[in-house]
Amino acid sequence: MELNQAVDLGREALVLTMIIAAPIMGIGLIVGLTVSMFQSMTQLHEQTLSFVPKIVSMVAITLLLVPWIAERLLEYTRSMLGSMPF
Repeated sequence: MELNQAVDLGREALVLTMIIAAPIMGIGLIVGLTVSMFQSMTQLHEQTLSFVPKIVSMVAITLLLVPWIAERLLEYTRSMLGSMPF
């Protein structure tokens, strides 16, 4: 394997990581902003109120996206193994 191929595989791995993490982190951001707005409007500043909904929503979206994530990872693995000389 040449250096260019290794760099391309590493770049593809980082891009795939960002693509997989984006929906999960986006849901966390949206829920976090919503909870923060609710807390500022009601002046309720409970620590667990900000973390629990984010964690629950991120776990839920991860469970919903498992087939999509697995498909992306399998595609990357197939392309990586297909490009390796034996």
